[in-house]
Amino acid sequence: MEALILVDIQHDFLPGGALAVADGDAVISVANQLQLHLDLVVATQDFHPANHLSFAANHSGKQIGDVIQLNGLNQVLWPNHCVQGTAGAEFADSLQMERVAKIFPKGTDPEIDSYSGFYDNGHRKATGLGDYLKEKGVNRVVIVGLATDYCVKFTALDAKELGFDTTVVRDGTRAVNLQPQDFDKALEEMTAAGIKIVSAEEKLS
Repeated sequence: MEALILVDIQHDFLPGGALAVADGDAVISVANQLQLHLDLVVATQDFHPANHLSFAANHSGKQIGDVIQLNGLNQVLWPNHCVQGTAGAEFADSLQMERVAKIFPKGTDPEIDSYSGFYDNGHRKATGLGDYLKEKGVNRVVIVGLATDYCVKFTALDAKELGFDTTVVRDGTRAVNLQPQDFDKALEEMTAAGIKIVSAEEKLS
C-alpha cells in the first residue's frame, strides 16, 4: 500500500508568507494530481506556539538565519511562522484536502523544532505518523511539499529509516535555499540514503 505525504503546504511557506519559499505554490498542483493516484493521503502541519525557540524574535540580539544551540542541537533561527491560530498556519487555499485522511501537527513543543513529519529534531518524541502508516498497512510513501532542504528531506530520511520504500517527487517540492545549492544538496543526500527522486510524470506513468 502506498501513501502520499503532503509536507507543510501552508500559507506561511508560500510566496507572500512569513517564511516564503520561492515558487512554493508550484507544488500544489502536483500534490493535487498525485492525490488521485495513491491509496492513502496524509498531511503534516507545522504548528508552532508563539513562544517557539526556533523563532529569532524570541532570542534577544539574534537575527534570522543565526544558528544557536537549543537543547543540545544546532538550531537555525527562523522568522515567526505557522503560529497556532494564525492564517499562516493554515493549509494553502487551493490544496485539495478532501482525501487527506489525517493531519499530523509538528513543532508544537516550544523547546525543540520538528522538521520531520515523524519526529522532533532530537528524535525524542514521535508525531504518530509512522505508527499510523504501519497500522494502515503502508509500505511505500511518496513525499511532496515544503521545503526540500528541511522538512521534506528530514521526513524522507526518517521514512526510509523506518523501513518505508520512499520516493520524493522532485517537481512537487521547492527549497528554502539559505545557500544557493541547498536544493541540489538535499536531493543528493536523500539519494545517498536510498530514497528515489522522480518527476511527477515518471511517478504517474
